[in-house]
This record gives sequence, C-alpha cells and structure tokens, in this order.
Amino acid sequence: QVDMVESGGGLAQAGDSLKLTCASSRRTFSSVAGAWFRQAPGKDREFVAAINWSGKDTLYTASVQGRFAISRDNDKNTMYLQMNSLKPEDTAVYFCATDSRAFRAVIMTTETYYNSWGQGTAVTVSS
Repeated sequence: QVDMVESGGGLAQAGDSLKLTCASSRRTFSSVAGAWFRQAPGKDREFVAAINWSGKDTLYTASVQGRFAISRDNDKNTMYLQMNSLKPEDTAVYFCATDSRAFRAVIMTTETYYNSWGQGTAVTVSS
C-alpha cells in the first residue's frame, strides 16, 4: 500500500504561495521526524525542510529559510509545507518522507535516514 501521499502542487507565479500536504498511513508517523525534499530538472534531489517527531523543532535549507514553513498535525497523520514568495528556482518535484528511527533528538538532512517516501507532487513557478 501507499504509505505517503503528497498533494497541493501545481502552477504558480513568482511571488505566489502554495501549501503542500503529505498524508501518511503509517502507524509510526507521530513518533518520527518528517522532511520535504525536492528534485529540480537536471539536478539531484535535495533537502528542503524537516520537522522533528513532536513538531517542536524545524530545520530549513538556506535557500528557503524565511519563505517556507514546515508543520505537522500528528492527530491527522499529516505534514505540510507552506511555500511563500515562490521563485522560479523553486520549480521541482517535492517529496515528503519520514525518518527511519523513532524519537530521534537530532534532525537529519540526508536522504538515507528516511525510509518512507511519497510519489511526489510537482511545483512549477513561472516568472
């Protein structure tokens, strides 16, 4: 079965906002960190943002700091990425993922620490 499902992507103009949603069916969702990664055309997949298991701590890559906000609702098994002030360079397929280890104290930014992935949702930002 599909464990993670992303939605909310689409076309946007520079300066617009989009909110991505990641719905999880995994029983461990509320006990693990979650993250968003993205893969732009011709580039490797890169870390975007992460949130620890409780939602208390967050971490962002420099290029989205101050523009994007990651959040989660453990009661709904859902994670979000609010994307503001979008830029053309934000164009990518966005993936959500959850950490393979429960209650980790340190937020990880490397793909190999995450073992549950969605299929991705495409975001295209035009100028």
